[in-house]
Amino acid sequence: MPFARSSTRTRLLLAILAAVSLVTLFSTRVSRKMPDFEVYWTAGTRARAAQPLYRAEDGHFQFKYLPGFAVLASPLSLLSLAKAKALWFALSAVLMVLLLWLSLLALPALHRSPPLLVVLTFVAMAKFYAHELVLGQVNLLFAAIVTLGVVLLRRRRDVGAGLLFALAVVVKPYAILFAPWLASRRSKLPAAAMAAGLIIMLLLPIARYGWAANLELLRGWWSTVTATTAPNLTNQDNVSLAAFFTKWMGASGAANALAAAAAAALLGLAMLVVAGRGTLPATDALEASLILVMIPLVSPQGWDYVFLIATPAVMLLLNDLGALPRGLRFATAAAIGVAALSIYDLMGRDAYAAFMGLSIITICFLIEYAALVALRFRRTA
Repeated sequence: MPFARSSTRTRLLLAILAAVSLVTLFSTRVSRKMPDFEVYWTAGTRARAAQPLYRAEDGHFQFKYLPGFAVLASPLSLLSLAKAKALWFALSAVLMVLLLWLSLLALPALHRSPPLLVVLTFVAMAKFYAHELVLGQVNLLFAAIVTLGVVLLRRRRDVGAGLLFALAVVVKPYAILFAPWLASRRSKLPAAAMAAGLIIMLLLPIARYGWAANLELLRGWWSTVTATTAPNLTNQDNVSLAAFFTKWMGASGAANALAAAAAAALLGLAMLVVAGRGTLPATDALEASLILVMIPLVSPQGWDYVFLIATPAVMLLLNDLGALPRGLRFATAAAIGVAALSIYDLMGRDAYAAFMGLSIITICFLIEYAALVALRFRRTA
């Protein structure tokens, strides 16, 4: 009964958080914005008419996702842009609630009350959620898909989980990092299902474009992604390791080499964590959380709001904070707090520009990454 009452309170709290976020943001800031959603809507419109997706004349708002994403987004183009924005905003608010709920379900064990974990995690990630909603991005969708996949893995629904991870790659291609992780599991069904799902998703545009045109679209996607990376590294909102070293050292071979070495170190630590799972009964949440934190760091297109995909990681750390060594415990709590309070309207333009220019938020999430690694080797998760 106590757990049932707690679960009911958690659902009510999630509903309240969603309603407040939805009404406040859409009425005050969002309805005339959502520029990234316009990119998806335009791509969906083009896919519905079998038109080219990757166009240099789109400038900063070039479509950078796989062709299959445009096909999946094409039903939204049946609505006017204004109606599609309102629908996507409402769906994103629901996804925010769903992500918090799924993050709770993914935890291997509860060490704090669910309502407290939801509130603390929401506060810690609110600035990222707000930015996501204003832009009309798809990171909430991506994170919800991945976290649902983790929950299904815990419940031994391997095929469904693998298909969800394939869908996540179409939504955000860097989800391909989950492929070797799934392949490391004793059961090979999730990895096989992910591979099959990816093949289907890559072939999906053939129904609209044909075989040859689909291959040309894939080449166009790769060209667009690679050509637009370097100019973004000095943007203050880029939180990747490549941007971190570029901001501190300038664009140089040394900065590139250090970024590559740091990314390799994170990947190496992730491999050690996976190898160290041993006989622990529930390892998926921590390992998936590690990858989710790593994605914005190793992706050259890692914008600050992408850190919202680390929601399961932040909830896991808040839940298990007491298991960390004393120094790392305080550093982790400070990192979560600094990231949460690094808000433009709170800090002011100059302070915020300096904060982002020094990539302090990148350092915060590197600390959180280290804390996740420490939890594994303290045999906590």
